[in-house]
Amino acid sequence: MHPVPVRARFFRRLSATSGNLVSAVGSVALSYLARASYTLGVTLAVLRLALKPSTWRRTVRDALARQILFSAVEAAPFTVVMAFLVGIVVVVQAQLWLGRVGQSRLLGPVLVAVVLRELGPLLANIIVIGRSGNAIAAELGHMRLSGEVRVLDAQGLDPLVYLVVPRALATMTAVLCLTVIFIFVCLPSGYWFGWLLGARSGGILGFLQSVARAIGPWDVFNVVAKSLVPGLLAGVICATEGLRVADTVTEVPRAIARAVQWSVVVLFFASALISMATYL
Repeated sequence: MHPVPVRARFFRRLSATSGNLVSAVGSVALSYLARASYTLGVTLAVLRLALKPSTWRRTVRDALARQILFSAVEAAPFTVVMAFLVGIVVVVQAQLWLGRVGQSRLLGPVLVAVVLRELGPLLANIIVIGRSGNAIAAELGHMRLSGEVRVLDAQGLDPLVYLVVPRALATMTAVLCLTVIFIFVCLPSGYWFGWLLGARSGGILGFLQSVARAIGPWDVFNVVAKSLVPGLLAGVICATEGLRVADTVTEVPRAIARAVQWSVVVLFFASALISMATYL
């Protein structure tokens, strides 16, 4: 066998493999881009409908109230427990490193930087996605299977108005409320545990003053944006994934998994963009 034909076949196979790899990567990228554009389009439609007074009929208001009750009010005790534990964990690490450099009085600003800017909105979003997002996808998926969505269409009612709008706005509201609860529980619990560890944070008044001085207008914007934007997107994603369920019940768990995974990806991506826009 001559070496030239062997070499030629090798390069042809290498070229074909590279072409298939590029094609696969491009196909995945296009699918993610299409999914992102679809989610953005539905989100803009939800915001547009939310501004119309005709959208807020009694059934829509009732659905919004029920979803807020489930996503925010019933999730508040679990959020309080998580905030208390996170405050303790953050203080242990902060006090360990600040004590080594003799800067224990910086405990307040460090807690603000960690909890207010990142952990509060992030964990509140994860709580809502894990507790309410999968429930929304499952509920709408079963409604699709049982034919309730087709009944709405037959009656001339827009499923986007009656099913997606109240759940997306309730998810957004729940994330903001739970973020505020998380911050107001996490910071005092962190101070209390730091005091037990002997942290020299200047007393409760000194701690509160250091926290107040560390909070700026951009921090408030950061908290609100990281709560509202990912929360709204997560509600839209979970609702639309539930409505995309096919005619088999086995599609419901797959829709739940897609909704949670995609919501978490969007959460981290949106949080990173907001942080760069706020602090860079």
